[in-house]
Amino acid sequence: MWKGVDRRRSCCKYRSCQGAAGHCHRTWHRTCQLRPTGRYHERNCDEYRYSSGAPSRHPYNLNIPARNPQIMEQVIWTEKYRPHTFEDIVGHEHIVANLKHLVESNNLPHLVLYGAKNTGKMSAVFVLARALYGEQWENNLAIFDASNFFDRGKKYLVSDPRFARLIGTDDPKKIQKTVISVFKQVINEYAGMAALDSDFRMIFIDSAEALSMDAQHALRRIMEKHSRTCRFILSTTHLPRLIPALRSRGLNLFFDRASDATVAAHIRCIAEAERAPITDDGVQAIVYEADGDLAFAIMVLQIASMKRREITANTVYEVDLERIPEGILELLHASLAGDFKTARKRIDDLLMEESGADITHRLRRVIENKSFDSALSAELAILLADTDMNLISGSNERVQLEAWVTQVGMLMERQS
Repeated sequence: MWKGVDRRRSCCKYRSCQGAAGHCHRTWHRTCQLRPTGRYHERNCDEYRYSSGAPSRHPYNLNIPARNPQIMEQVIWTEKYRPHTFEDIVGHEHIVANLKHLVESNNLPHLVLYGAKNTGKMSAVFVLARALYGEQWENNLAIFDASNFFDRGKKYLVSDPRFARLIGTDDPKKIQKTVISVFKQVINEYAGMAALDSDFRMIFIDSAEALSMDAQHALRRIMEKHSRTCRFILSTTHLPRLIPALRSRGLNLFFDRASDATVAAHIRCIAEAERAPITDDGVQAIVYEADGDLAFAIMVLQIASMKRREITANTVYEVDLERIPEGILELLHASLAGDFKTARKRIDDLLMEESGADITHRLRRVIENKSFDSALSAELAILLADTDMNLISGSNERVQLEAWVTQVGMLMERQS
């Protein structure tokens, strides 16, 4: 992804810090792309369990020690500056206010968190768990990634020690149970466990869009059965892929991307805290490339700071930051040419990897950088804005994107 970063290196002398996949804690983890805080590596990255370490009172604590090259290699800044309290959360003021009220009233419903990747959904869950359970938050929060269950299947089951008792083998070919039966049994057991020092425990299911229809219906029944002793939090980038019965059983919270001003302010705070000099054009370059993705902005800042010189726009652009898939460009060109068949195929391909909101967001970036007539750019932007609004309200992603393609084709016909 980034030039000069060896993702496979396992030369670290801290052998105990290597995860189940054998990846060194000095590099990005291949599976979850998240890093420990430097205190210890978690038992298994798929649990998304983090070392509590010594939490900072503020995510951008300016009183931390000066930058040390060895420490910098061991601690990833996206984890170092992960929020611990509601006050630490960047943006999302209305969501923070709602969650605070629910904690104070001790009347937490099921939740459905939706929005693009890296918009703070998982961090909000960790903060919520800390606020509800205090020191017992890790014991009362069970975390599962639906994409691991239903995309990786039985290979994932043997890699996670939590399921060893249920499957009874470390050979995926010898597992007699189906993946969905293991999923239902695991969720049922965790939901039935008594919480420690609380009335209920929480189960967080990430990438919920990966749940099969059968799994979603089974989950609905489990949520009904254990509603008194367990709260479910579903996180997704594709809200329309959840059945209405699941969406209606929880409070739906939309996580939007961070504004440019917010990203710029926090990049400056982190750069100051890490004693990493950065110019104004360097900040703007990171803001532009991150495009509202705060986690990506922090990662870019850390990689750029490794060059041990002042971070400028050129320093940022030396890092390989190209994130526009070729399919996005092909979709735009096919739409402008009125080639509905090709555009529809590109939509199908892109929806396998990204949400509809992500696709419209990337299309907007491409349109902004293309040398279109200003009037045409404005028309395309308006059509995209309407499509994006429909997606946020929960409309079918494929239908809305195909409608946008049709509208673009009609627009080009009128202008020809």
